[in-house]
Amino acid sequence: MSDGVQELQKLADSIVGKAKAGEQVEAYISRGGETSVRVYEGEVEHFVSAQSEGIGIRVIKDGRTGFAYAGTLETDAIAEVLAEARDNVQFGTVDEWAGLAEPDGVAQIPQKFWDEELASYPTDKKIAITKELEKLTLAADARVRAEEANYEDGWGETAVATTTGIRESGRGNSCYVSVSTLADDGDESLTGFGFSVGDSPKEFDLKKAAHDAADRATRLLGATKPASKLVTIVLDPYVTSQFVSILSSVLNGESLAKGRSLFADRLDQQVASAKFTLVDDPTNPLAYTATDIDGEGLAARRNVLIENGVLKKFVHSSYSARRMNTKSTGNASRGGFAGSPGVSCLAMQVQPGTKSQAELISGIDDGVLIQDVSGMHSGVNTISGDFSTGASGIVISNGTLGAPIREFTIASTLQKMLLNIVELGNDIDWLPMRAVGLSLVISDVMMSGA
Repeated sequence: MSDGVQELQKLADSIVGKAKAGEQVEAYISRGGETSVRVYEGEVEHFVSAQSEGIGIRVIKDGRTGFAYAGTLETDAIAEVLAEARDNVQFGTVDEWAGLAEPDGVAQIPQKFWDEELASYPTDKKIAITKELEKLTLAADARVRAEEANYEDGWGETAVATTTGIRESGRGNSCYVSVSTLADDGDESLTGFGFSVGDSPKEFDLKKAAHDAADRATRLLGATKPASKLVTIVLDPYVTSQFVSILSSVLNGESLAKGRSLFADRLDQQVASAKFTLVDDPTNPLAYTATDIDGEGLAARRNVLIENGVLKKFVHSSYSARRMNTKSTGNASRGGFAGSPGVSCLAMQVQPGTKSQAELISGIDDGVLIQDVSGMHSGVNTISGDFSTGASGIVISNGTLGAPIREFTIASTLQKMLLNIVELGNDIDWLPMRAVGLSLVISDVMMSGA
């Protein structure tokens, strides 16, 4: 543990030590920083290097919760936050399930979250990498313009302590690069993107990010609006990641407790194709959102959510677990010191198949490779399961890719789409998102175009 983290933990401990009789007190402290570089036409268009710190305190007494926070760690401010949290208790509604998490005996799985090379990486090299990414992108295809090339990194230190016996702290850092592209078809500019992640900048694959950005933009040149019909779709890995992320709401214990999950009362029932297994595993070091603890300080753990199509588990924080008379799955999520914990999947991963995307496509007579979607979250109702989103992609005919198409929608229900999963690819893509990407084949989806 670094000296900085020890300092935060000592501070959190001291706040909890001031708890009065009958109070549960939680102190959550974080400190961190970020670097953001944006390059356009070889020049730095945007540069930010910023740091922040703060504290959030929860006080629970007689079923009422009070919360307050401050964006500083000054001694006087912390005293005011604790006093305000106590004052806010009287305004809280009595909640029989209110309470803090308690140690559950699940051991943490050691992981590497801090990279010293990234922590000491010079700013001029960060800028040079971003410029090189733009240069490689422009060289990838003469029809492509680079809208912007970006470098992002961040670091954070956190400490949490509670009167119930939780005492955890740690630090981590991460980085990635991305590039956005444009390709003109005469009437409209088509967009593309590419990115690469790594523990440190030396792990970036700039050539792949540049190639992906150019390819995604140019593949749709000359695209037309298709006729409406029922088709088999192949979700590109990035689209699959978005699709799987939606399931976080469906499998959320908080949604279940409120009667807002379409999978309520479906435990141990078939809800997806037998080929589909979904886990939430923040202990996998390859996941961009890997962690050793959740937002309440409990050990993160591997949870099998859907196994061979059978619903096995919902994810829970300590609060949703109490409401549903079960145990926390280590899935409390927290946006930072300014908020209380919620519930979320932390690092969703679909178990891959054995075929490449090309092999999957070769077995489809009439379908569409879905390259991009728009309005995924607004177009999907996670209570009813209704699914409708705008899309663009490439026609699949007799096992080969054909003409590009756009300005159409794909529609079905989440229930049907999960049951109609035909194949899964082996092309795992560890994206800077909460869900892994891979190619996913789904049959009988309505494509609405001309």
